[in-house]
Amino acid sequence: MKKSLQESPPRSLGSDSDGNDQVHDQSIVIPGKLAAPADSFEEKEHSWSVTSLTPTDLSIQVQGITFNVHKYPLVSKCGYIQRLELQPSISNMGYDLKLENFPGGSETFAVVLRFCCGLPVDFNSNNIAPLRCASEFLEMTEEFEDGNLIAKTEAFLTFVVLSSWKDTITVIKSCETLSPWAENLQIVRRCCDSIAWKASREISTSGDAANEEGWWFDDVATLGIEHFIRIIAAIKARVTKPKIIGKCIMHYADRWFPGMDIELGGLQGYGYGKNELQVSVYGGKEGGGIGHSKEQKTIIESLISMLPPQQEAVSCKFLFKMLRMAMVCSATPALISDLEKRVGIMLEDANVNDLLIPNYRNAKLVNSPEQCAMHDTDVVQRIVEYFLMHEQQQQQQKSGKCNISKLLDNYLAEIARDQNLSITKFQVLAEALPENARTCDDGLYRAIDTYLKVLPFNFFSFLFSYIFFLLGEEVKVFFLLELYYIIYISDSSFTI
Repeated sequence: MKKSLQESPPRSLGSDSDGNDQVHDQSIVIPGKLAAPADSFEEKEHSWSVTSLTPTDLSIQVQGITFNVHKYPLVSKCGYIQRLELQPSISNMGYDLKLENFPGGSETFAVVLRFCCGLPVDFNSNNIAPLRCASEFLEMTEEFEDGNLIAKTEAFLTFVVLSSWKDTITVIKSCETLSPWAENLQIVRRCCDSIAWKASREISTSGDAANEEGWWFDDVATLGIEHFIRIIAAIKARVTKPKIIGKCIMHYADRWFPGMDIELGGLQGYGYGKNELQVSVYGGKEGGGIGHSKEQKTIIESLISMLPPQQEAVSCKFLFKMLRMAMVCSATPALISDLEKRVGIMLEDANVNDLLIPNYRNAKLVNSPEQCAMHDTDVVQRIVEYFLMHEQQQQQQKSGKCNISKLLDNYLAEIARDQNLSITKFQVLAEALPENARTCDDGLYRAIDTYLKVLPFNFFSFLFSYIFFLLGEEVKVFFLLELYYIIYISDSSFTI
């Protein structure tokens, strides 16, 4: 009965000496004429064939590509193939072998064949990681031949690749499709450590240039999020400048989410429908977060988790952008809450456009006009509450609350144009700050004036009692005149 090839899996990375001895005992001395190098390879549609005077006797299939080769050059260098009980070919012209999950695929295996057959092989930053993993898969150790592929690829990685910034970046990118081999062979770790060391050295020599972006930001920003996380972690262990780490994270976010730089400014958003507004802000897919991929969600959540805790690490504007993207991608509530708290602490650095966060609810799930409101006022309410909590803990002066009162009044004036904004939400935001926070009520009056002009007429009776109580004495007269004017132009028969 034929034995399955699965009975002889590739050697694990931690093989002990006993296993090595066993391989040595099974080694075969190949006559020189049989191990003679091939002249060349001939490629046809889905197959490769060795062109030489000696007929081929082994057919190897990798990713749907068939390689017709000589058996003994491979057996003499590859411990994995040597240990297999090869199955005779159906045509009785040799043996058949199928390599499943071969690192690097058929393209890498073709290079391995050239090496085994004595043909010239070019090592470079694009193929060295796949070749290192493939040589480990095939167990191409020094026990079978001095200067075998494992030793040669390791030497190239250590002395050529890791000494070059550009080559290291290229290699770490190539490792994204080589899991778990690249991880187990420490290729990824060594590349990340090399990049982090070079970046840290650049940071340490830059002195006070923390406000400038490093030349290495662009290269690091092209890496996948998993490798970026490891590099930033390695840099953090060497560098104590949170502003540099923050700028690198900001650069990465801009690279992967270019729509974050598009501003939603004041009245610019009005006149758009809900979905049109979302697309105009992010240049993304319709429906807000519904169309965003799991990869985008993973990136956003990872970047939020990586942010240095220091307040000066990133700007308030960037935190608002991250908050919007986190809401679009439906990030975990804990991370969104953490962002809201950080924004609340830095709220004095915000402007009205930052607070104009669109409502990202799915239009199909909306049950009431209130849920169709253009802006998400709930998140702004929470941010203001976090700001007040922070102020109370820090026992700040009144000036901070005065600045926020102006910001909040201007925000109320902007969202007051939304007909779907409920009275309750408007009231909650108007009362969010303590009584002594406002030195002047003109901003709040302006917001109420705008809201009354947009609000349907049948809500006036309810508003009158609340707003009249809310306003200061100096603006009550103006409010009454304004309310009378609005009612009068709506119904000319109305008299007081």
